[in-house]
Amino acid sequence: MSALTRIASSVRGLFAEAKASATQTLISMQNLGQAVWTPRRYDELAKESYQKNVVAYKAINELITAAEQAPWYVQKLVDGEWKDDPSSDLAKLIAQPNPQQSAPSFFGALVGYFAIAGNAYVEGVKPSPGKPPRELYVLRPDRMKVLPGSSGPAGYVYTVNRSEKKWVAQENAIRHIKTFHPLDDWYGMSPIEAAAFSIDLHNGSLAWNKALLDNGAKPSGALVYAPKRENAPDFLPDDQYTKLKEQMEKLYTGKANAGRPMLLEGGLTWMPFSLTPADMDYINAKNTTARDICTAWGVPPQLLGIPGDNTYSNMKEARQALWEQKVLPMLYKIRDEMNGWLAPQFSSGNAQYRIMIDEDDITALAPRREEKWKKLQEASFLTINEKRKALDYEEIDGGDVLYQSATLIPVGTTPFDTTPPAPVKKPGEDEEGE
Repeated sequence: MSALTRIASSVRGLFAEAKASATQTLISMQNLGQAVWTPRRYDELAKESYQKNVVAYKAINELITAAEQAPWYVQKLVDGEWKDDPSSDLAKLIAQPNPQQSAPSFFGALVGYFAIAGNAYVEGVKPSPGKPPRELYVLRPDRMKVLPGSSGPAGYVYTVNRSEKKWVAQENAIRHIKTFHPLDDWYGMSPIEAAAFSIDLHNGSLAWNKALLDNGAKPSGALVYAPKRENAPDFLPDDQYTKLKEQMEKLYTGKANAGRPMLLEGGLTWMPFSLTPADMDYINAKNTTARDICTAWGVPPQLLGIPGDNTYSNMKEARQALWEQKVLPMLYKIRDEMNGWLAPQFSSGNAQYRIMIDEDDITALAPRREEKWKKLQEASFLTINEKRKALDYEEIDGGDVLYQSATLIPVGTTPFDTTPPAPVKKPGEDEEGE
């Protein structure tokens, strides 16, 4: 058997033992050995949206602020039940991911990158190979590239200027959290890609409005050259045309010269004209594109002060909808990714850990909790301990008895003596009369 045949046989045996998708190898082989870059430039997307567009900036910050408010905690599996364990190394790491960031700052940055790029990368810094991480860092998505392997990412490369840092997949030091992308096997899709046209329209409408204000909120009109002398030239000479244009820009344009009367010399006639109401209706177009931008990130436009077809009757409902429809699903995804990558590195033997979000400590979800408590309180078919278990409270003694809703007494007991009373004799009645 030749050396090439033995190598091929070994490779086939390796693939046969690995439990992976049958199509993953085909996907990986198309770029095997070559770095795959993000399809669209992250820096340009970030500039045009987060840095230049106030609606996108506010929508993304709504998600960042919400993520910073979410309380994270760690539980340990003890005798088949999950118990809070704030003293574990994992809990301390979540509370202080690195010396420069607290938990709110860390998860806020993670959500910020995720909302802008559709990709977020978490680095776990380990004291030595095989040990759990001691510090966590969020890395910029535009500096990271994926190295495709035979059964998925073979590693990651982080580039700053001309310096590179490389991790191989076996180190388990990088966790890539990404959104769904229908046309990319390695990277998630940025919401900015879907909202790009709306962001460009919104930025363009603001730039157009500013230019309009700089010119007195309307095109001033046209200077028409109409010579009255027979020997006058049909057109203005180039030097006169240039001089007239400079005077117009200096003396009669801009917000400082708005409404200033114009002094014309012989042969020039001023023909004013203005925009139609349809041309001036940039406000409606701006608000429409602003609502489209909010839709890309799942943020209710009402929270950003954008007028229009408000779905919610008040800010409290809009805030609750933001949490239930966007923030919580996003945090669940991050939680599950961390539980699939970080928590197992701290688990060993009987010590099993998981990372959780304390939804009861989120102010925006208070109406939902109150509604749940009200329903449980009115559920007369549940015992006290069943109600407490539904709210994640411990059981109490005597709480397994079902109470009647009317009198709140244990079922099967009688609060009064039901023995019929002895008949009362009337005066003069004898035994026979009875």
